[in-house]
Amino acid sequence: MQVDQSSRMPLIDALKAACCLLIVTHHLSIYGPMSDIAYPLIPVLIDWLREHGRLAVQIFFVIAGYLSAAKLAPQGLSQITHPFRLIQKRYLRLITPYLVALTLAIGCAALARMWMNHASIPAAPNVFQMLAHILLLHDLLNQEVLSAGIWYVAVDFQLYALMVLALWISHQIQTHHPSVQKVSLIFILSLTIISLFFFNRDSYWNETALYFFGSYGLGVLIYWTSVSPYRLLWVLMLIILIVLALAIDFRSRIAVAGSVMMILGMAKYFNVLESRYVPAFLSYLGRASYSIFLIHFPISLVVNAAFFRFLPHQPALHLIGLLVAIGASIGSGILLFKWFEVRPVTNRTRILLLSAFIVSGLSIMLGNL
Repeated sequence: MQVDQSSRMPLIDALKAACCLLIVTHHLSIYGPMSDIAYPLIPVLIDWLREHGRLAVQIFFVIAGYLSAAKLAPQGLSQITHPFRLIQKRYLRLITPYLVALTLAIGCAALARMWMNHASIPAAPNVFQMLAHILLLHDLLNQEVLSAGIWYVAVDFQLYALMVLALWISHQIQTHHPSVQKVSLIFILSLTIISLFFFNRDSYWNETALYFFGSYGLGVLIYWTSVSPYRLLWVLMLIILIVLALAIDFRSRIAVAGSVMMILGMAKYFNVLESRYVPAFLSYLGRASYSIFLIHFPISLVVNAAFFRFLPHQPALHLIGLLVAIGASIGSGILLFKWFEVRPVTNRTRILLLSAFIVSGLSIMLGNL
């Protein structure tokens, strides 16, 4: 859900907007009572969203890899000399709207518990759980998430850090051994192959970057392919790689990632990534997709609870409720984007946001003792 380069790539903005809406509706279909009550009116759509909506995340991973390659090593050659500065910058960029959304999630969950009793409502947080969320280690430390889907933020950070470190090591090798060529390509291709053929086939690793690097790496590799003089040869090799991975173990998530890889490659080749017209509102939604993704669950949770508590349990009313939740999520996400992604954020503001998150969590925790 990066925004660094996609502001100059309207087609990527459109893809991000569509995927963001898919994830919002996927979560609405599985969390909260409204989708169950509205189910008789749109059973096919809700079943499809429950089963396939989560695959949109794979599209985000491919796009993230593509944009990282464009920013960090646009010609496939790494010039990274201070990797930890880049990783720190990425962390701060991710964590700022994330803390706002989690603070809201704690409050919204407390409000929802007053109005309904439902399994989708996160429990009151504890101190260790909050610390794990601050460090983006919640899944690795087996902590219950405070908001649906935020595992993605932790994995996105891991993928970026792994990419930066791989490129930095490549740069060190090429600096000290100038005769060694294509080290960055070898590293990323190797990580992609290992992920596709080993880590991504074992759910034990599904909370780590190694599990998802297959999709991320395909995005990196298709970008580098687009600037290579041997473009057609590399495209053929990537297609063979995907076909082999699916032949050994068919996974719809990898099929989706491979398809998106080809779409990006073709769009780059025909020069439609930058020049293709996309409606302004769709492009804007794409740029705000990270904030919408972060905030949609707490907003949807409150809408679910309000409709369940105060309105009759009629399918038509709760179908309207689903639409209200989508609209409120988009509107809230745009505000979060404007206030905490577009505007410069000082360290003082980040400290205040961190303090607000901790205080809200402790208040709810102590209130439940």
